[in-house]
Amino acid sequence: MKKVLVLISCILFLSCQDKSKNEYLSIEDLRAAYSSGDNAKWPEPTLHQSIDINDFEDIGILPKLKEDKENPYTEEKYELGKALFFESRLSKSNKVSCATCHVPSKGWTDHNERSIGHDKQTGKRNAMTILNAAYADKLFWDGRALSLEHQAMFPIADPVEMNEKLPIAVKSIQELPKYAKLFKRAFGEDAITMQNIQKAIAVFERQIVSPPSKFDKFISGKSELFTDSEVRGLHLFRTKAQCINCHNSPYFSDNEFHNDGLGHFGTKNEDLGLFYVTNDEEDIGKFRTPTLREASMTGPWMHTGFFKSLEDVITYYNLGNPMPVSKRYFRKDSIREKPEKAIMLEPLELTPQEQEDLLAFIKTLTSEGVTDF
Repeated sequence: MKKVLVLISCILFLSCQDKSKNEYLSIEDLRAAYSSGDNAKWPEPTLHQSIDINDFEDIGILPKLKEDKENPYTEEKYELGKALFFESRLSKSNKVSCATCHVPSKGWTDHNERSIGHDKQTGKRNAMTILNAAYADKLFWDGRALSLEHQAMFPIADPVEMNEKLPIAVKSIQELPKYAKLFKRAFGEDAITMQNIQKAIAVFERQIVSPPSKFDKFISGKSELFTDSEVRGLHLFRTKAQCINCHNSPYFSDNEFHNDGLGHFGTKNEDLGLFYVTNDEEDIGKFRTPTLREASMTGPWMHTGFFKSLEDVITYYNLGNPMPVSKRYFRKDSIREKPEKAIMLEPLELTPQEQEDLLAFIKTLTSEGVTDF
């Protein structure tokens, strides 16, 4: 009888454990804490020992964008950047634009496993959304671009994407009469240069920011917005599920690079990630932590695009990110040692209900109006 009463009590209160305080918090306590408008009242996050608490920033509301001093916002630059973002004349075929892989109605990605570019070639990786890219320290899965301005030139010259030489791309824009006036308004000069093309596109992309989500409204005081499942999912996100180790800060990314076990070493899909940029063996298989804001509308997921549902992603992490390595990887001309996945990735032992709760919370990070611009 005593065991039955304990079970009933757990069901009634839908308890979640706060390991940091070694006590159980009821769903009512969790709802009150997380929706208090003061994250100092939140339960302590459960962080891996490798995380430096001094560098850690908890999840929260996106801060106001800081003005880029070297490329400040103006409405004229924004309008020029928007026109260039959708301009297919920047590509060799005159058929591919930035918007080909970053479609507003598809969460500013393309919903393809791997993007299709010039001459219907398939790229090596899934297209990351440009939503909230203004909060990223480096761009692309491998971090090879240091700013949005820097990033804008890569797709144009990439033979698989737009496949155009930069000087020819500039010339193509110069030949379109409408752009002389737009560049004059934006930069006070008629000169149409690659540098100004990059600046204008960056100004436009920097404004593609998520409006307040259900999560943002809930933690700001609207406690009734979250279901019990979503409250539990939020708490799991910061504790047992360990998502907070990498998906932290209001951007829901630590802006770092980790080996998530998906390098597919020794197979036709092998991708060494950050290593291609740094040539440092410690970076083999590392990829940038993507934001989880708007994640429910930016699939398929991961740099491979192999996961067709967020349920699949959660299952993969729950299993501890198993990382098979083909024997072919250990050939004579290859790096000898087996790459190590991020040390914080280990089996989570989430129950089916906990996985459902975690998914319910992640869906609260999706906003209405993200396709507006």
